[in-house]
Amino acid sequence: MKKRLGPLSLWLLGLLLLFVGANFNDPYLIMLRGFGGIGLPTTCLIVVAALIYRGVWGRGMFGTLLVLLWCLPPLAMAATKITFEARKQAVLHAMGGQAKDLGQHFITGYTSFAEVAPLAEKGLIGGIYISHHNIKGRTAAALKAEIAALQQLRRGAGLAPLIVAADQEGGIVSHLAPQLTSLPALSTLVDLPPDRRARMAGEFGRIHGRELADLGVTLNFAPVVDLRRSQGRDPLDFNSLISRRAISDDPSTIAEVAAAYVGGLEASGVGATIKHFPGMGRVQADTHHFRASLDTPLRELEASDWIPFRQVLTRSKAVLMVGHVAVTTIDPARPASHAKGVIDGLIRKKWGFEGLIVTDDLVMGAIYQHGVCTAVVEALNAGVDLLLVAYDGMQYYRMFDCARGAFARGELDGTMLRDSDARLKARAQQRQADARLEASSQ
Repeated sequence: MKKRLGPLSLWLLGLLLLFVGANFNDPYLIMLRGFGGIGLPTTCLIVVAALIYRGVWGRGMFGTLLVLLWCLPPLAMAATKITFEARKQAVLHAMGGQAKDLGQHFITGYTSFAEVAPLAEKGLIGGIYISHHNIKGRTAAALKAEIAALQQLRRGAGLAPLIVAADQEGGIVSHLAPQLTSLPALSTLVDLPPDRRARMAGEFGRIHGRELADLGVTLNFAPVVDLRRSQGRDPLDFNSLISRRAISDDPSTIAEVAAAYVGGLEASGVGATIKHFPGMGRVQADTHHFRASLDTPLRELEASDWIPFRQVLTRSKAVLMVGHVAVTTIDPARPASHAKGVIDGLIRKKWGFEGLIVTDDLVMGAIYQHGVCTAVVEALNAGVDLLLVAYDGMQYYRMFDCARGAFARGELDGTMLRDSDARLKARAQQRQADARLEASSQ
Protein backbone atom coordinates (compact mmCIF):
# COMPACT_ATOMS: atom_id res chain seq x y z
CA MET A 1 0.00 0.00 0.00
CA LYS A 2 2.78 2.46 0.96
CA LYS A 3 4.65 1.68 -2.26
CA ARG A 4 1.56 2.62 -4.29
CA LEU A 5 0.73 5.66 -2.17
CA GLY A 6 4.11 7.32 -2.77
CA PRO A 7 3.93 7.44 -6.59
CA LEU A 8 0.20 8.32 -6.47
CA SER A 9 0.94 11.30 -4.23
CA LEU A 10 3.65 12.47 -6.63
CA TRP A 11 1.23 12.21 -9.54
CA LEU A 12 -1.50 14.16 -7.72
CA LEU A 13 0.89 16.82 -6.46
CA GLY A 14 2.44 17.18 -9.91
CA LEU A 15 -0.98 17.65 -11.49
CA LEU A 16 -1.88 20.20 -8.81
CA LEU A 17 1.29 22.21 -9.46
CA LEU A 18 0.64 22.02 -13.21
CA PHE A 19 -2.77 23.56 -12.58
CA VAL A 20 -1.19 26.27 -10.41
CA GLY A 21 1.43 27.03 -13.05
CA ALA A 22 -1.15 27.30 -15.82
CA ASN A 23 -3.34 29.61 -13.70
CA PHE A 24 -0.59 31.52 -11.93
CA ASN A 25 -2.18 34.93 -12.63
CA ASP A 26 -5.62 33.94 -11.35
CA PRO A 27 -6.84 36.23 -8.53
CA TYR A 28 -7.36 33.22 -6.26
CA LEU A 29 -3.63 32.54 -6.43
CA ILE A 30 -2.55 36.11 -5.73
CA MET A 31 -0.84 35.10 -2.48
CA LEU A 32 1.54 32.80 -4.42
CA ARG A 33 2.91 35.45 -6.77
CA GLY A 34 5.79 36.51 -4.57
CA PHE A 35 7.36 33.35 -3.16
CA GLY A 36 5.53 31.11 -5.63
CA GLY A 37 7.35 32.59 -8.60
CA ILE A 38 10.55 31.11 -7.22
CA GLY A 39 9.21 28.33 -5.04
CA LEU A 40 7.26 26.45 -7.69
CA PRO A 41 10.08 25.99 -10.24
CA THR A 42 12.58 25.31 -7.43
CA THR A 43 10.36 22.59 -5.97
CA CYS A 44 9.85 21.01 -9.38
CA LEU A 45 13.59 21.06 -10.11
CA ILE A 46 14.36 19.34 -6.81
CA VAL A 47 11.72 16.65 -7.39
CA VAL A 48 12.90 16.03 -10.97
CA ALA A 49 16.49 15.69 -9.77
CA ALA A 50 15.41 13.31 -7.00
CA LEU A 51 13.37 11.16 -9.42
CA ILE A 52 16.26 10.90 -11.87
CA TYR A 53 18.69 10.14 -9.04
CA ARG A 54 16.43 7.30 -7.87
CA GLY A 55 16.30 5.89 -11.38
CA VAL A 56 12.61 6.64 -12.02
CA TRP A 57 13.45 8.12 -15.45
CA GLY A 58 13.44 5.29 -17.95
CA ARG A 59 11.80 2.87 -15.51
CA GLY A 60 8.93 2.13 -17.81
CA MET A 61 6.46 4.48 -19.42
CA PHE A 62 4.88 5.65 -16.16
CA GLY A 63 8.22 6.52 -14.62
CA THR A 64 9.21 8.59 -17.63
CA LEU A 65 5.82 10.31 -17.71
CA LEU A 66 6.09 11.14 -14.00
CA VAL A 67 9.40 12.91 -14.53
CA LEU A 68 8.00 14.77 -17.53
CA LEU A 69 4.93 15.78 -15.50
CA TRP A 70 7.15 17.49 -12.94
CA CYS A 71 8.91 19.36 -15.74
CA LEU A 72 5.64 20.89 -16.94
CA PRO A 73 4.57 23.24 -14.06
CA PRO A 74 7.51 25.66 -14.51
CA LEU A 75 6.90 25.68 -18.28
CA ALA A 76 3.19 26.36 -17.78
CA MET A 77 3.97 29.16 -15.33
CA ALA A 78 6.50 30.66 -17.73
CA ALA A 79 3.96 30.59 -20.57
CA THR A 80 1.37 32.29 -18.31
CA LYS A 81 3.86 34.99 -17.32
CA ILE A 82 4.91 35.59 -20.92
CA THR A 83 1.28 35.95 -22.00
CA PHE A 84 0.61 38.39 -19.18
CA GLU A 85 3.73 40.44 -19.90
CA ALA A 86 2.90 40.64 -23.60
CA ARG A 87 -0.59 41.93 -22.81
CA LYS A 88 0.80 44.37 -20.24
CA GLN A 89 3.30 45.83 -22.69
CA ALA A 90 0.63 46.12 -25.38
CA VAL A 91 -1.56 48.10 -22.96
CA LEU A 92 1.30 50.30 -21.72
CA HIS A 93 2.18 51.19 -25.31
CA ALA A 94 -1.39 51.93 -26.33
CA MET A 95 -1.35 55.49 -27.61
CA GLY A 96 -3.76 58.15 -28.76
CA GLY A 97 -7.16 59.46 -27.80
CA GLN A 98 -8.83 56.07 -27.96
CA ALA A 99 -6.64 54.67 -25.18
CA LYS A 100 -7.32 57.67 -22.95
CA ASP A 101 -11.04 57.59 -23.71
CA LEU A 102 -11.21 53.97 -22.61
CA GLY A 103 -8.75 54.39 -19.75
CA GLN A 104 -10.85 57.01 -17.98
CA HIS A 105 -13.47 54.32 -17.31
CA PHE A 106 -11.17 52.22 -15.10
CA ILE A 107 -10.42 52.50 -11.39
CA THR A 108 -7.68 50.08 -10.40
CA GLY A 109 -6.06 48.87 -7.24
CA TYR A 110 -2.27 48.69 -7.11
CA THR A 111 0.59 47.46 -4.98
CA SER A 112 3.39 49.91 -5.76
CA PHE A 113 3.90 53.43 -7.08
CA ALA A 114 6.11 52.16 -9.91
CA GLU A 115 3.33 49.82 -11.03
CA VAL A 116 0.58 52.42 -11.28
CA ALA A 117 2.52 55.58 -12.21
CA PRO A 118 2.76 54.83 -15.97
CA LEU A 119 -0.97 54.09 -16.12
CA ALA A 120 -1.78 57.37 -14.40
CA GLU A 121 0.64 59.46 -16.47
CA LYS A 122 -0.47 58.02 -19.81
CA GLY A 123 -4.18 58.41 -19.07
CA LEU A 124 -4.76 54.66 -19.17
CA ILE A 125 -6.80 54.78 -15.96
CA GLY A 126 -9.30 57.23 -14.55
CA GLY A 127 -8.71 56.46 -10.92
CA ILE A 128 -6.97 54.40 -8.27
CA TYR A 129 -8.32 52.36 -5.37
CA ILE A 130 -6.41 52.36 -2.11
CA SER A 131 -6.88 49.78 0.60
CA HIS A 132 -5.19 48.23 3.63
CA HIS A 133 -2.27 46.84 1.64
CA ASN A 134 -1.42 50.34 0.40
CA ILE A 135 -1.07 51.68 3.94
CA LYS A 136 0.01 48.60 5.89
CA GLY A 137 3.34 49.26 7.58
CA ARG A 138 3.32 52.89 6.41
CA THR A 139 2.21 56.23 7.75
CA ALA A 140 -0.73 58.17 6.43
CA ALA A 141 1.75 60.89 5.44
CA ALA A 142 3.65 58.47 3.20
CA LEU A 143 0.48 57.40 1.39
CA LYS A 144 -0.59 61.05 1.11
CA ALA A 145 2.72 61.91 -0.57
CA GLU A 146 2.31 58.97 -2.96
CA ILE A 147 -1.17 60.07 -4.00
CA ALA A 148 0.04 63.65 -4.44
CA ALA A 149 2.89 62.43 -6.66
CA LEU A 150 0.42 60.55 -8.87
CA GLN A 151 -1.76 63.63 -9.16
CA GLN A 152 1.31 65.69 -10.09
CA LEU A 153 2.00 63.24 -12.92
CA ARG A 154 -1.55 63.84 -14.14
CA ARG A 155 -1.14 67.61 -14.06
CA GLY A 156 2.16 67.36 -15.89
CA ALA A 157 0.47 65.30 -18.61
CA GLY A 158 -2.44 67.74 -18.90
CA LEU A 159 -4.94 65.12 -17.66
CA ALA A 160 -7.88 65.40 -15.29
CA PRO A 161 -7.09 64.50 -11.66
CA LEU A 162 -7.36 60.86 -10.74
CA ILE A 163 -10.39 59.67 -8.87
CA VAL A 164 -8.89 58.33 -5.63
CA ALA A 165 -11.27 55.80 -4.08
CA ALA A 166 -11.22 54.07 -0.72
CA ASP A 167 -13.45 51.71 1.26
CA GLN A 168 -13.90 53.36 4.66
CA GLU A 169 -17.40 52.38 5.80
CA GLY A 170 -16.74 52.08 9.51
CA GLY A 171 -17.10 48.90 11.52
CA ILE A 172 -15.56 45.79 9.97
CA VAL A 173 -14.81 47.61 6.69
CA SER A 174 -12.32 50.26 7.76
CA HIS A 175 -9.48 49.53 5.39
CA LEU A 176 -7.40 52.59 6.22
CA ALA A 177 -7.51 52.17 9.99
CA PRO A 178 -5.69 52.47 12.34
CA GLN A 179 -3.84 55.23 10.48
CA LEU A 180 -7.26 56.87 10.05
CA THR A 181 -9.90 56.91 12.78
CA SER A 182 -11.64 53.58 13.26
CA LEU A 183 -15.31 54.49 13.61
CA PRO A 184 -18.07 52.01 14.53
CA ALA A 185 -20.57 50.91 11.92
CA LEU A 186 -23.48 53.24 11.13
CA SER A 187 -25.80 50.53 12.43
CA THR A 188 -24.66 51.38 15.99
CA LEU A 189 -26.54 54.69 15.68
CA VAL A 190 -29.94 53.22 14.85
CA ASP A 191 -31.28 53.04 18.42
CA LEU A 192 -30.52 56.70 19.15
CA PRO A 193 -33.32 59.32 19.07
CA PRO A 194 -33.86 60.40 15.44
CA ASP A 195 -32.40 63.91 15.76
CA ARG A 196 -29.28 62.70 17.55
CA ARG A 197 -28.98 59.76 15.16
CA ALA A 198 -28.88 62.10 12.15
CA ARG A 199 -26.36 64.41 13.85
CA MET A 200 -24.07 61.51 14.72
CA ALA A 201 -24.32 60.02 11.21
CA GLY A 202 -23.40 63.41 9.77
CA GLU A 203 -20.47 63.66 12.17
CA PHE A 204 -19.27 60.18 11.16
CA GLY A 205 -19.35 61.39 7.56
CA ARG A 206 -17.44 64.56 8.42
CA ILE A 207 -14.76 62.63 10.33
CA HIS A 208 -14.28 60.20 7.46
CA GLY A 209 -14.45 63.03 4.96
CA ARG A 210 -11.86 65.25 6.65
CA GLU A 211 -9.37 62.42 7.08
CA LEU A 212 -9.88 61.01 3.60
CA ALA A 213 -9.68 64.44 1.98
CA ASP A 214 -6.45 65.19 3.84
CA LEU A 215 -5.04 61.93 2.48
CA GLY A 216 -6.04 62.83 -1.07
CA VAL A 217 -9.05 60.50 -1.38
CA THR A 218 -11.88 61.95 -3.47
CA LEU A 219 -14.44 59.11 -3.39
CA ASN A 220 -15.45 56.85 -0.51
CA PHE A 221 -17.20 53.58 -1.30
CA ALA A 222 -19.74 54.13 1.47
CA PRO A 223 -22.39 53.98 2.82
CA VAL A 224 -23.97 50.54 2.50
CA VAL A 225 -27.73 50.92 2.02
CA ASP A 226 -28.63 47.25 1.62
CA LEU A 227 -31.36 46.01 3.92
CA ARG A 228 -30.16 43.87 6.79
CA ARG A 229 -30.85 40.22 6.19
CA SER A 230 -33.72 38.61 8.02
CA GLN A 231 -32.61 35.07 7.17
CA GLY A 232 -29.68 33.23 8.69
CA ARG A 233 -26.15 33.81 7.47
CA ASP A 234 -24.86 31.63 4.64
CA PRO A 235 -21.89 29.62 5.97
CA LEU A 236 -20.17 30.21 2.62
CA ASP A 237 -20.45 33.99 2.96
CA PHE A 238 -16.83 34.80 3.75
CA ASN A 239 -16.62 38.38 2.47
CA SER A 240 -19.96 40.07 1.81
CA LEU A 241 -21.17 39.90 5.44
CA ILE A 242 -24.01 42.31 4.72
CA SER A 243 -25.75 41.43 7.98
CA ARG A 244 -22.80 43.01 9.81
CA ARG A 245 -22.50 46.01 7.47
CA ALA A 246 -26.13 46.97 6.82
CA ILE A 247 -27.56 49.89 8.78
CA SER A 248 -31.02 48.51 9.51
CA ASP A 249 -33.87 46.36 8.26
CA ASP A 250 -36.06 49.45 7.88
CA PRO A 251 -35.73 51.28 4.53
CA SER A 252 -36.66 54.70 5.92
CA THR A 253 -34.14 54.46 8.74
CA ILE A 254 -31.43 53.42 6.29
CA ALA A 255 -32.24 56.35 4.01
CA GLU A 256 -32.18 58.82 6.90
CA VAL A 257 -28.88 57.64 8.37
CA ALA A 258 -27.21 57.21 4.97
CA ALA A 259 -28.29 60.65 3.75
CA ALA A 260 -26.87 62.31 6.87
CA TYR A 261 -23.60 60.41 6.50
CA VAL A 262 -23.37 61.32 2.80
CA GLY A 263 -24.00 64.96 3.68
CA GLY A 264 -21.08 64.86 6.11
CA LEU A 265 -18.77 63.32 3.51
CA GLU A 266 -19.74 65.80 0.83
CA ALA A 267 -19.37 68.76 3.19
CA SER A 268 -15.77 67.64 3.70
CA GLY A 269 -15.06 67.48 -0.01
CA VAL A 270 -15.29 63.70 -0.49
CA GLY A 271 -17.82 62.01 -2.75
CA ALA A 272 -20.03 59.21 -1.43
CA THR A 273 -21.02 55.92 -3.03
CA ILE A 274 -24.23 54.15 -2.14
CA LYS A 275 -24.06 50.39 -2.54
CA HIS A 276 -24.69 47.59 -3.49
CA PHE A 277 -27.61 47.96 -5.93
CA PRO A 278 -29.90 46.02 -6.44
CA GLY A 279 -29.33 45.15 -2.78
CA MET A 280 -27.72 42.20 -1.04
CA GLY A 281 -30.21 41.98 1.83
CA ARG A 282 -32.27 39.18 0.29
CA VAL A 283 -29.29 37.40 -1.27
CA GLN A 284 -27.63 34.44 0.41
CA ALA A 285 -24.70 33.83 -1.95
CA ASP A 286 -21.42 35.73 -1.53
CA THR A 287 -20.73 37.35 -4.90
CA HIS A 288 -17.02 37.53 -4.08
CA HIS A 289 -17.07 33.84 -5.02
CA PHE A 290 -20.48 32.77 -6.36
CA ARG A 291 -23.21 33.95 -8.71
CA ALA A 292 -26.37 35.28 -7.08
CA SER A 293 -29.90 36.17 -8.15
CA LEU A 294 -32.67 38.36 -6.77
CA ASP A 295 -36.07 36.87 -7.58
CA THR A 296 -38.26 39.36 -5.69
CA PRO A 297 -40.95 41.12 -7.79
CA LEU A 298 -40.00 44.64 -8.87
CA ARG A 299 -43.02 46.18 -7.14
CA GLU A 300 -41.88 44.78 -3.81
CA LEU A 301 -38.29 45.91 -4.36
CA GLU A 302 -39.42 49.44 -5.24
CA ALA A 303 -41.51 49.56 -2.06
CA SER A 304 -38.72 48.36 0.24
CA ASP A 305 -35.14 47.54 -0.75
CA TRP A 306 -34.78 50.33 -3.31
CA ILE A 307 -36.21 53.16 -1.18
CA PRO A 308 -32.81 54.05 0.36
CA PHE A 309 -31.11 54.02 -3.03
CA ARG A 310 -33.62 56.38 -4.63
CA GLN A 311 -33.93 58.73 -1.68
CA VAL A 312 -30.19 59.19 -1.15
CA LEU A 313 -29.53 59.59 -4.88
CA THR A 314 -32.10 62.39 -5.16
CA ARG A 315 -30.72 64.20 -2.07
CA SER A 316 -27.01 64.10 -2.91
CA LYS A 317 -24.33 63.85 -5.57
CA ALA A 318 -23.57 60.26 -4.59
CA VAL A 319 -22.20 57.70 -7.03
CA LEU A 320 -24.18 54.46 -7.38
CA MET A 321 -22.32 51.17 -7.08
CA VAL A 322 -24.01 48.28 -8.88
CA GLY A 323 -23.23 44.80 -7.64
CA HIS A 324 -23.08 41.41 -9.25
CA VAL A 325 -26.59 40.19 -8.41
CA ALA A 326 -28.93 39.34 -11.27
CA VAL A 327 -32.41 40.90 -11.14
CA THR A 328 -34.26 37.96 -12.63
CA THR A 329 -37.41 39.88 -13.56
CA ILE A 330 -35.30 42.20 -15.76
CA ASP A 331 -32.38 40.06 -16.95
CA PRO A 332 -31.94 36.63 -15.39
CA ALA A 333 -28.85 35.87 -17.48
CA ARG A 334 -26.65 38.79 -16.36
CA PRO A 335 -25.60 40.33 -13.06
CA ALA A 336 -26.95 43.85 -12.67
CA SER A 337 -23.44 45.29 -13.04
CA HIS A 338 -23.51 44.63 -16.78
CA ALA A 339 -27.21 44.22 -17.55
CA LYS A 340 -28.41 46.97 -19.89
CA GLY A 341 -32.00 46.45 -18.82
CA VAL A 342 -31.01 47.32 -15.25
CA ILE A 343 -28.45 50.08 -15.90
CA ASP A 344 -30.01 51.89 -18.85
CA GLY A 345 -33.60 50.68 -18.66
CA LEU A 346 -34.28 50.97 -14.93
CA ILE A 347 -31.70 53.29 -13.37
CA ARG A 348 -31.15 55.74 -16.23
CA LYS A 349 -34.51 55.86 -17.99
CA LYS A 350 -37.10 54.90 -15.36
CA TRP A 351 -35.41 56.51 -12.36
CA GLY A 352 -33.83 59.33 -14.35
CA PHE A 353 -30.47 59.02 -12.58
CA GLU A 354 -27.81 61.02 -14.41
CA GLY A 355 -24.96 60.61 -11.95
CA LEU A 356 -22.01 58.24 -12.11
CA ILE A 357 -22.40 54.47 -11.89
CA VAL A 358 -19.51 52.25 -10.83
CA THR A 359 -19.39 48.47 -10.82
CA ASP A 360 -18.50 46.48 -7.77
CA ASP A 361 -15.08 44.84 -8.08
CA LEU A 362 -14.90 42.96 -11.38
CA VAL A 363 -12.30 40.63 -9.87
CA MET A 364 -15.05 38.99 -7.79
CA GLY A 365 -15.78 35.37 -8.62
CA ALA A 366 -19.34 36.13 -9.76
CA ILE A 367 -17.82 38.03 -12.70
CA TYR A 368 -14.21 37.00 -13.15
CA GLN A 369 -14.93 33.28 -13.34
CA HIS A 370 -17.81 33.71 -15.79
CA GLY A 371 -16.49 35.67 -18.76
CA VAL A 372 -14.97 38.89 -17.47
CA CYS A 373 -14.27 40.19 -21.00
CA THR A 374 -17.95 39.95 -21.87
CA ALA A 375 -18.84 41.69 -18.61
CA VAL A 376 -16.47 44.60 -19.36
CA VAL A 377 -17.93 45.18 -22.82
CA GLU A 378 -21.55 44.79 -21.72
CA ALA A 379 -21.05 47.13 -18.74
CA LEU A 380 -19.72 49.91 -20.98
CA ASN A 381 -22.51 49.33 -23.48
CA ALA A 382 -25.08 49.42 -20.67
CA GLY A 383 -23.99 52.90 -19.57
CA VAL A 384 -21.72 52.10 -16.63
CA ASP A 385 -19.20 54.91 -16.17
CA LEU A 386 -16.49 53.32 -14.04
CA LEU A 387 -15.20 49.75 -13.98
CA LEU A 388 -13.62 48.80 -10.66
CA VAL A 389 -10.62 46.44 -10.60
CA ALA A 390 -9.86 46.45 -6.89
CA TYR A 391 -8.69 43.20 -5.30
CA ASP A 392 -6.10 42.29 -7.93
CA GLY A 393 -4.97 45.33 -9.89
CA MET A 394 -2.95 43.16 -12.28
CA GLN A 395 -6.24 42.07 -13.85
CA TYR A 396 -6.64 45.61 -15.17
CA TYR A 397 -4.40 44.77 -18.14
CA ARG A 398 -6.67 41.94 -19.21
CA MET A 399 -9.82 44.02 -18.82
CA PHE A 400 -8.46 47.07 -20.61
CA ASP A 401 -7.26 44.81 -23.42
CA CYS A 402 -10.79 43.40 -23.64
CA ALA A 403 -12.25 46.90 -23.96
CA ARG A 404 -9.63 47.93 -26.50
CA GLY A 405 -10.24 44.83 -28.61
CA ALA A 406 -14.00 45.38 -28.52
CA PHE A 407 -13.51 49.00 -29.61
CA ALA A 408 -11.32 47.91 -32.53
CA ARG A 409 -13.98 45.41 -33.62
CA GLY A 410 -16.75 48.01 -33.42
CA GLU A 411 -18.48 46.23 -30.52
CA LEU A 412 -18.70 49.23 -28.18
CA ASP A 413 -21.75 51.47 -28.34
CA GLY A 414 -20.49 54.92 -29.37
CA THR A 415 -23.56 56.74 -28.03
CA MET A 416 -23.26 55.11 -24.62
CA LEU A 417 -19.55 55.93 -24.45
CA ARG A 418 -20.11 59.57 -25.41
CA ASP A 419 -22.83 59.97 -22.79
CA SER A 420 -20.58 58.39 -20.17
CA ASP A 421 -17.64 60.55 -21.23
CA ALA A 422 -19.80 63.64 -20.72
CA ARG A 423 -20.76 62.51 -17.20
CA LEU A 424 -17.12 61.83 -16.30
CA LYS A 425 -16.03 65.19 -17.71
CA ALA A 426 -18.71 67.05 -15.77
CA ARG A 427 -17.71 65.27 -12.56
CA ALA A 428 -14.02 66.06 -13.14
CA GLN A 429 -14.82 69.73 -13.76
CA GLN A 430 -16.85 69.83 -10.56
CA ARG A 431 -13.96 68.32 -8.58
CA GLN A 432 -11.55 70.87 -10.01
CA ALA A 433 -13.95 73.73 -9.23
CA ASP A 434 -14.40 72.46 -5.67
CA ALA A 435 -10.63 72.19 -5.25
CA ARG A 436 -10.13 75.78 -6.45
CA LEU A 437 -12.86 77.01 -4.10
CA GLU A 438 -11.33 75.19 -1.15
CA ALA A 439 -7.85 76.54 -1.99
CA SER A 440 -9.14 80.12 -2.19
CA SER A 441 -10.87 79.83 1.18
CA GLN A 442 -7.71 78.76 2.99
